[in-house]
Amino acid sequence: MNAVDTEHKNASSVVESNTANTRLTGSWLIIARIGWMVLVIPSMGLFVASIPVYFQQIQRACVGPEMCSVNGALNAQGLHALSSSGFSVSGYAALNTIFFTIIAAIWCGVGFFIYWRRSDDWLALLAAFFLVMSNITAASNNLTYVLALAYPMLSQPLSLLTFLGGISLGLFFLLFPNGRLAPRWIGMIIPIIIVVVFLNNFPSPTSPFDANWPGWLYLMVTGVIYISLIYSQIYRYRRVSTPIQRQQTKWIILGVSTVVGFYIAEFLVIIIFFPTFSLIGNQNFLAQMLLNFVYECVLLLIPLSIGFSILRYRLYDIDLLINRTLVYGTLTVLLALVYFGLIFALQFLLRGIISQNNSVAIVVSTLAIAALFQPLRHRIQSIIDRRFYRRKYDAAKVVEAFSATLRNEVDLEQLSEHLITVVQDTMQPAHVSLWLRKSGSERKSDPQGE
Repeated sequence: MNAVDTEHKNASSVVESNTANTRLTGSWLIIARIGWMVLVIPSMGLFVASIPVYFQQIQRACVGPEMCSVNGALNAQGLHALSSSGFSVSGYAALNTIFFTIIAAIWCGVGFFIYWRRSDDWLALLAAFFLVMSNITAASNNLTYVLALAYPMLSQPLSLLTFLGGISLGLFFLLFPNGRLAPRWIGMIIPIIIVVVFLNNFPSPTSPFDANWPGWLYLMVTGVIYISLIYSQIYRYRRVSTPIQRQQTKWIILGVSTVVGFYIAEFLVIIIFFPTFSLIGNQNFLAQMLLNFVYECVLLLIPLSIGFSILRYRLYDIDLLINRTLVYGTLTVLLALVYFGLIFALQFLLRGIISQNNSVAIVVSTLAIAALFQPLRHRIQSIIDRRFYRRKYDAAKVVEAFSATLRNEVDLEQLSEHLITVVQDTMQPAHVSLWLRKSGSERKSDPQGE
């Protein structure tokens, strides 16, 4: 048995042992599956019941901050602007209802798929539970939230389900990917998570959080929770996780960081370029609806990344995705800054010289972006490879140097030494040996035929 086979078997045993930590068997498996379905099925029923309620409510002018905070809700001024624009109120309501129902169905679909494939793993069950609950319980702005507003008698059961969904979310990020707390003291955050989620959902999931405690205290406590979750994942990644578990973590980090990055970019664009957007209100309902739709679609990266991570599908492709995300994300931001900067600068310089300065500035800026795209992309790729993928970058440089030597070297012994050096520098094996097949004349002259 060679060293590669031994290493592969050792890695497999490590993965199996870590998987066994979250594996359910016997009566515990049956109880977990039944309990999951007992909680999820009624939640699905309430969500289905909320669809026609949302469709009816969204056609009426919203009154009060609770109803007006619902996605797609319009006040009387917004409904008038909708009719003046030629859109029917019922068509607008149907579009919003169908869209948010599809979004919730995707979240639930990922959760049910994880349940179907990995229901013998309690950590996978926890992930599936919070994925399903995230969009069908009475979280703010969703369809079931409207059901709680329309029928206060359902507030208590909806509060309980939302409470359980919120706790499952916090526990998942504390325990992922091996089901253990790391470091051990991070378990002190669990009671804080339970208190925060409880106060957010009782006595009613539609009541604002500052109704139960001061807003500054809420922000401070939630900040502590988020910092603790981030620290726990960093500590686990650096000191506890196996290589496969690190790949699982990368999937979720990619999904969450992309969503957070998009939200920050959207916020900055609105603040810098459209400072009066938030003051327009429901009159600009098309722009608000488009932003909501885009944000909800980007938010789908979270359940999809969790699904890929839990099911361990093509885990090792994540490094390429992260690399491309870093490169093209940075490239997009830089090109956008250059584009708008050139437009403003050229408009200022051409003011009073050319009457159509805006068109000239746009054309010149577009040509500059087209010229900068490839050189800037290669430069960013080189910087990211050196900074985040140093080992691969060094290996690529060694192979590139060897390719140049290969074209010029004619001495077989020198070439063999170069080849062995390249293998040692790039792959760093425990032992390297090179076997060269003899030519036909050499084999004939060898009496042993070797």
